[in-house]
Amino acid sequence: MELHPQERIAAYTAKGWWTGDTIDGLLRAQVSARPAAVAIVDPPNKADLLPGEIKRLTWAELDAEVSRVAAVLHAEGVGPGDVVAVQLPNSVELAVSFLAVSRLGATVTPFPVQYREYELAQLGPLAGVRLFITSTNGERRVKDALPEVGRLVWGAGLESATAPAAPPYESDPNERVTICWTSGTEATPKGVPRCHYDWIAVERTCTAAPALTGDDVILNPFPMVNMAGIGGVFLPWLRTGARLVQHQPFDLRAYLEQIATESVTYTLAPPALLTMLLHQELNLGSLTRIGSGSAPLPPAMVRGWQERHGIAIINFFGSNEGVALLSDPVHMPDPEDRARYFPLPGPDSPGLYGAVRVKLVGPEGRVVTEPGTPGELRLLGPTVFSGYLRGTAVADPFDEAGFLRTGDLFQIAGDRNQYLQYVDRAKDLIIRGGMNIAPAELEALLAQHPSVAEVAVVGYADQVLGERVCAVIVAKGEVDLASVTAFLKDKGIASYKLPERVEVVQTLPRNPLGKILKRALKESL
Repeated sequence: MELHPQERIAAYTAKGWWTGDTIDGLLRAQVSARPAAVAIVDPPNKADLLPGEIKRLTWAELDAEVSRVAAVLHAEGVGPGDVVAVQLPNSVELAVSFLAVSRLGATVTPFPVQYREYELAQLGPLAGVRLFITSTNGERRVKDALPEVGRLVWGAGLESATAPAAPPYESDPNERVTICWTSGTEATPKGVPRCHYDWIAVERTCTAAPALTGDDVILNPFPMVNMAGIGGVFLPWLRTGARLVQHQPFDLRAYLEQIATESVTYTLAPPALLTMLLHQELNLGSLTRIGSGSAPLPPAMVRGWQERHGIAIINFFGSNEGVALLSDPVHMPDPEDRARYFPLPGPDSPGLYGAVRVKLVGPEGRVVTEPGTPGELRLLGPTVFSGYLRGTAVADPFDEAGFLRTGDLFQIAGDRNQYLQYVDRAKDLIIRGGMNIAPAELEALLAQHPSVAEVAVVGYADQVLGERVCAVIVAKGEVDLASVTAFLKDKGIASYKLPERVEVVQTLPRNPLGKILKRALKESL
């Protein structure tokens, strides 16, 4: 399935923004260049995640595994355009499965391991899933949620299965390669199809900002299901030939041990964790830079890491739809500037950052050009997706000029006219440990609780996870945290979405139009 119109392809390829690169092509190039080098390493707690021994595969060994699994998939009838769901923890098996699907010209729809029957039954049919790759730990939930969909199971045969080699396939860079899922203000997550063209454009920026090379060792603690895991780690790994060290679920002690024992040079971490760790005595070994973001970074934290540990914090602001703003230490050496601002794209920007066009639009539709006036960030360029999966979004995400409406408020910095400054998240999305939680989804479920008259779900700050979930309830009976979480568990909701806090109130604050004032609720917490 091709995603972008031919006129866009012609324009972007003429400028060199899009090339003939594909995900499988990146893998094959590394196999040819460094077959005996270690490519990928399992987490040390793999036995807790899925069956099988801890693996350290070279690029040649990885390629052989990808070809073997691709052959098994092909024997199951998977071909170009088919959708294969993958639900696995960060592991060698996850990378192998993703790459095997891509090698066949099929589409991967990756699901977080936290998703349970509720989410799988909801999203599987929307994506048109033909086959599901999972582990013995997840097989039962997949069978219950999608009984008509075939399954290949790591730990129950897939690790040793063989089949005749799949015929070679040359992907078109415009072919759909993933469907990721993004939670916004709507209760149902929206499907975000992406092709090689726009993924590789994101990769070029995310590789350039931390100046990654084949000598790097990358520790990945984020789920490889969205922009951070795929665009920020997985694809830069394939581009550079660096070593990828997997980590999941997040465990601070194991995370720090892997940094030391694996000689990690680059990793990702949420801002709250970096703030917590700043003044601790740490053995950070070879670590030289850390990617963080998706929220304003505390300037003192970014400066502290640079001065205390000699580590540069790179500020990223991204989305599945293709937002990829960044502040890197080369183009913005002052750490406090790097925390507060994002440079406006220009000819000296790293990667394809300079190819992105941005504008700020006020509520009345006027383009904002003066400093200090917030406006919705809109952008156009090679990183931007082509549109939501049919049937998963109500509104057109693009304006009349083709710019992506991000829903995020920025302003031109008052004393730095060449900089953008984040103002607020216009959407009510809660981001916890790299995972997105849609309040509307939880609100729709809790509205069915027999003791709930009204409910609003908001996030509140947490040192490690970034945000926790609070349900603010107007009650019509007895209600507490235990009854709320039990009710949601009975609905099959993923455990990472469950509230940690319930507040019972007499009324919910509203504006004159009756809209709940969630900012006021957050401030009260």
